[in-house]
Amino acid sequence: MAFDKDAIIASLKEASISDLNDLVKAIEEEFDVSAAAPVAVAGAAGADAAAKDSFTVELTSAGSAKVKVIKVVKDITGLGLKDAKDLVDGAPSAIKEDVKEDEANDIKEKLEAAGATVTLK
Repeated sequence: MAFDKDAIIASLKEASISDLNDLVKAIEEEFDVSAAAPVAVAGAAGADAAAKDSFTVELTSAGSAKVKVIKVVKDITGLGLKDAKDLVDGAPSAIKEDVKEDEANDIKEKLEAAGATVTLK
């Protein structure tokens, strides 16, 4: 007996929701598997991402308004003008590390308002 994938798909298209639910339960019992396992794994990965409590603000690109970005970097970091310029010229570079999410988003907004491209890691 050959496996007829197209016939199975056609049968599934015609089945009701309760019939499909019964089919899933029967497959789970027959093969000792659970259809819910991939969802639990995806949920756990999402929980790990949500649990992140410190971020690194990385300047990806200074954009066209480089002078404005240098001034913002200088204000954010407390560096001198030359050091702030070196950070901007060396993009991609970390502007601040291990900051809380609110502070990281605030820094990102300030830099983007000046024309920079920023990523949070």
